[in-house]
Amino acid sequence: MNKTVLYILIIVFSNTIGAISGMGGGVIIKPVLDAFSGDPLIAINFYSSFAVFIMSIVSTFKNAKKDIEINWWEILYLSMGSLIGGKFGDWIFMYLKTLLKSDNILNLVQIIIVIISLILALIYTKSSGWKFSNKKKNVLFLLSGVFLGTSSTFLGIGGGPINVALLIFIFNFGAKRAAIYSIASIFFSQFMKLVSLTTSLTKLPIDLKLLPFILIAAVLGGYLGSTISNKVSNKFVLILYKIVVIFVIGLNFYNGVTILNKL
Repeated sequence: MNKTVLYILIIVFSNTIGAISGMGGGVIIKPVLDAFSGDPLIAINFYSSFAVFIMSIVSTFKNAKKDIEINWWEILYLSMGSLIGGKFGDWIFMYLKTLLKSDNILNLVQIIIVIISLILALIYTKSSGWKFSNKKKNVLFLLSGVFLGTSSTFLGIGGGPINVALLIFIFNFGAKRAAIYSIASIFFSQFMKLVSLTTSLTKLPIDLKLLPFILIAAVLGGYLGSTISNKVSNKFVLILYKIVVIFVIGLNFYNGVTILNKL
């Protein structure tokens, strides 16, 4: 299959699912590209972050019109934390890339962390029943943003499944509200990652001719996903979320075994 067509199909599908469930698409895009594209890890991380960033813009714009309770101050604190975490996560990625001097080993580290995180996300996708004062809640949103921004940029997956599970568990959100907050967090964390890479784009193994196609596919996926999300229930979103998480755990496990066989 033509590489451009492969990217378009993967990104439209992934971002559609990601916009519905709040995962952001990267959790599907990265392992699928790892398995089928043959591109270097840093290029896959960039393509995934770019696609998820564009999707988050489209989805956030459409979500703002939804009849769902949204506290923009909460999103602001979460987003501020995500900005900080996004910068920190990208620093960790580049530091380990230099330290390990091997895409395969770094990718294996990412895969192991992703699998553990997704298993925990499956277990804790339920309300804790905890209650906090507004002041404590704002601090928790800020700290949650730092954690989620760091994990999403380092892992190159947008962090969506972890975002949704954490927001449901700590803040007792419904699945659709958690999805909206998650997408907003993803926007800011991926923004920091892309800004940090912009100055060195020409030095990285990135095919700039792919970016317009990724842009179009990401917009289409974000639009389709947020449109479908308007028409489905919290229960549907939660079921879809769990199905995709299980699928991605399996795909990451396959990619991990493949890498081990190469070492």
